[in-house]
Amino acid sequence: MEIFFSSLNQMAFLFLLIAVGFLLVKLRVVTADAGRVLAKLENTVFIPALVLGTFMENFTADKLAVSGRLLLVSAAVLLVMLPVAIFLPRLLSRDRFIQNIYTYGLAFSNFGFMGNAVVAAMFPAIFMEYLIFVLPLWVAIYLWGVPKLLIPAEESGVTGLWAKLKPFCNPMFGGMLLGIVLGLSGLPLPPWFTGAVNAAGGCMSPVAMLLTGITVAAVDLKKLFGNGGVYLLSAVRLVIVPLAAIGIFTLLPLTRTEFICGICSLAMPLGLNTIVVPSAYGKDPSTAAGMTIVSHLLACGTIPLIFWLMMQTI
Repeated sequence: MEIFFSSLNQMAFLFLLIAVGFLLVKLRVVTADAGRVLAKLENTVFIPALVLGTFMENFTADKLAVSGRLLLVSAAVLLVMLPVAIFLPRLLSRDRFIQNIYTYGLAFSNFGFMGNAVVAAMFPAIFMEYLIFVLPLWVAIYLWGVPKLLIPAEESGVTGLWAKLKPFCNPMFGGMLLGIVLGLSGLPLPPWFTGAVNAAGGCMSPVAMLLTGITVAAVDLKKLFGNGGVYLLSAVRLVIVPLAAIGIFTLLPLTRTEFICGICSLAMPLGLNTIVVPSAYGKDPSTAAGMTIVSHLLACGTIPLIFWLMMQTI
């Protein structure tokens, strides 16, 4: 039962912040336009700081030298997921933007904030290994996921090399590059710098939840919860994918740590970037907000069940 209550507490924390954002709009403490401001802060300060801190602390030569298998398994899991993440959304919507949102949600779960919290609580002995395991996922997010799916190049008639490189010119990608350089260099960093980076990065998920609540307050709830594609995507992300992974992992010569890290990264609900990034660029985040709320609600039951089955299998 410990694993169930740890998951439930984390979900309750997230939904409390969503409720606060929702009530702030409904009580007219803030206007719905506040979401644009929060989205800008997320994309220019909080997410880049989270990315910078993650790579700065974990992308070191020593850790990479002893973690080759973890990185290889993680990359293999991502490569297997990508065809599913790209093909299935095309069956659910003809809208290119919604397809991109669905693709991102299937390819990348909330393995960061949610995954970190769950693994730290349930499997503290392998928490550092988990952080290393998800590094290829972070790289894929900020090399492909965010620039190509969530902030696509505007169709302004611009073509050529610049049109392809423009999506990468964003603070998140810059944070990743700086984090890689600082991590590999091993340079000692002053406490005030690392403290500021960690504090700003820690704001990412709470602000994202407030932004979700503000977004939900401005849309029709019947429409939000009436989107069948959101439920199907959540079922694939939370049930079908981790169950299939457990079955496949049992046939492979994986260590216990690799097994747990892989399932934990796959069993998490849909990520938050689908809300905060498009919002900053004037895109409608209602579909992404529906994905986030529905998948996190369902995850209250699916995560404990998947983890229980995983422990029975290992």
